[in-house]
Amino acid sequence: MQSMQTRRSFLGSASALSAALAFAAWQRTAHAGASSTTEGALAMRAIPSTGEKIPVIGMGTSGSFEVAVGSEEYTALKEVLKIFFAGGGTVIDTAPTYSNAEDVLGALIAEQSLRPKAWIATKLSGVSGREAGRAQFKSTLQRLKTDKVELLQVHNLGDLKTQLALARELKSEGRTRYVGVTHYLEYAHDELADIVAAEKPDFLQINYSVVTRGAEKRIFPLAKDLGIAIMINRAFEDGKLFARVKDKPLPNWTAAAGITSWAQAFLKFALSNPAVTVVIPATGKPHRQADNLKAGLGPDLTEDQRASLVAALA
Repeated sequence: MQSMQTRRSFLGSASALSAALAFAAWQRTAHAGASSTTEGALAMRAIPSTGEKIPVIGMGTSGSFEVAVGSEEYTALKEVLKIFFAGGGTVIDTAPTYSNAEDVLGALIAEQSLRPKAWIATKLSGVSGREAGRAQFKSTLQRLKTDKVELLQVHNLGDLKTQLALARELKSEGRTRYVGVTHYLEYAHDELADIVAAEKPDFLQINYSVVTRGAEKRIFPLAKDLGIAIMINRAFEDGKLFARVKDKPLPNWTAAAGITSWAQAFLKFALSNPAVTVVIPATGKPHRQADNLKAGLGPDLTEDQRASLVAALA
């Protein structure tokens, strides 16, 4: 029985990978000589502080990369990463407090020689004091098998003043290109807005979804005015949104908009706010990775389409 399940899992992964590779080839053909906003290419958006462009669909590692090395889940993650990079993705967010996620990510990226393509974001997380932060970051680099990262964030505002100063110190040393702050709950939005106004980090990572739209009030307008990139977590509300639309058909307009799944609709909702730079859905399933990437194709949602999704989840 177990061997049959493993075979089914392998065949499913192989099918998803084949589809993703074909999808990537089509992207390259469609993208030849075209701008980054054409329907055939994964959309790119600029980081305001530098103008560097990154793909709008990234990926998270919380939960999905907290697996045993050599397990069936670990093998599936190899395909997840192949699909992600073949489809034009680069941005991967992790943290030292996501169990062994940094170890798994580092091992998989090294195994597939993907580091030159990867845009890695990690965090100073759950530590207090400058030396503890430095020690954690040193361990993070070892776990990720790299000598620097693209983005270093202060996780959930912990020991903010000290850790943000350290992140900026590490930036000056060339160990990170950008610094940021994060949170994942709406109650922290007002505090985050005050911090963003005072500190002006390169990035802010915050929760936002079709049912949790508090970031629209202060954070998004402020970040847009100050030129701060926005990374979105919890666009699926940790999967709870899918339970709310179980057995519900997609709105009638989605087919014409090129949307074929609720996941794509939820991701496009987040991306359709002009303040948002990138969204980072997490998955350990190859077919879901291929599906998520499709949300980065085609135009943003209109205001009427956004309103339709809000009404569908009301």
